[in-house]
Amino acid sequence: MTAARLEAAAIREEWLGHALSTSPADRAAAEAGISELYRLIGRKAPAFVWVRSPAEALPHIPPTPRLCSASLPGRGEDWPLSSLLADRYARLRDRLDVCVDRRRIPAGWPPWTTKLRTSPEEELSREASDSVHQSVLDAVLSPIRLAHKVVTGKSRGLVWYGQHDAHWLAHYELWRRVGGAAYAHDDARELEIWAVLARSCGWWWPTEGLCTVSERPVEVNTEPSGGSGQIRLHAADGPAVRFADAWSVYSWHGTRVPRWVMTDPSVERIAAESNAEVRRCAIERLGWDAYIEQAGLELVGSALDPGNQGSELLLYDMRDGFSRVLLAVNGSLERDGRRRMYGLTVPASIDDPLTAAGWTYGLSAAQYSQLVRRT
Repeated sequence: MTAARLEAAAIREEWLGHALSTSPADRAAAEAGISELYRLIGRKAPAFVWVRSPAEALPHIPPTPRLCSASLPGRGEDWPLSSLLADRYARLRDRLDVCVDRRRIPAGWPPWTTKLRTSPEEELSREASDSVHQSVLDAVLSPIRLAHKVVTGKSRGLVWYGQHDAHWLAHYELWRRVGGAAYAHDDARELEIWAVLARSCGWWWPTEGLCTVSERPVEVNTEPSGGSGQIRLHAADGPAVRFADAWSVYSWHGTRVPRWVMTDPSVERIAAESNAEVRRCAIERLGWDAYIEQAGLELVGSALDPGNQGSELLLYDMRDGFSRVLLAVNGSLERDGRRRMYGLTVPASIDDPLTAAGWTYGLSAAQYSQLVRRT
């Protein structure tokens, strides 16, 4: 492994570590960093309120409408604090992106070109950055943010995500240290302030004279997802993310689910659930064998799986009048060496398991039968 690849891997793991950290916040460092950002937009350092979770922050955060630049006063210093901070953040990232693009786009090509350089260092920067982005933004931050939205029911001010801002901070760190991007001195210093906050605390909400800051979670459970070091939230029998005040987020193999899916899945609750993905997760949590027995599903047909030697395809009628489920075994091994059983919904008009399997791939039964191996 080359030195550049080792460094890219180390940076990726470092920022994933910050995003998943369950250590107590470094309150002094967080308050100093936030105070410096206030100073940069011309505001005095705020007072601070610390809370145990994003949910516990709600009483301290007034609902604030998001303002577009066209609706703001003409003079920047007259803008609301949240707009000033967002504007400064956006301008910083614009300048950093220019530096990154100088490394990505060959000389002489217009800035909107899609042709990129392909040096090993720049490829590593891009790959490692994408891995952190997918792991943090898509797989960790988004489920927590959706769960918080359920609690709030509306927008509650401008929120910054502290440790979960790792997804964009890692991008610029990788391009600087591995991809060769050269940032201006002042931009590098400002970027470091944001990095300090990601290393020091959880979510934070800036308002005039007061900033509410959340501690990090006390428990985070993940599993590998993909071949480039990506992860996703998953816990088989409890919360995937839990904060000190017991506010929790539940996730089944990367899909955010209600608490009952993990603690008390039942045929009745599954039948009442309108979200198909939640239903699927609840069935998997309960176990397909148990679900089929308890729900009294009728076996329509079975066949050996030509794409997965030694396994069987089972087609069941869902008794809803418009769908059936094809039960199959994953073609690849899980980390514990077992193969996971999963169900695929197919139209009720399909009577043959091979036709159902082919339908899920956009193939005919005959074409699916010719597969040597599926994943």
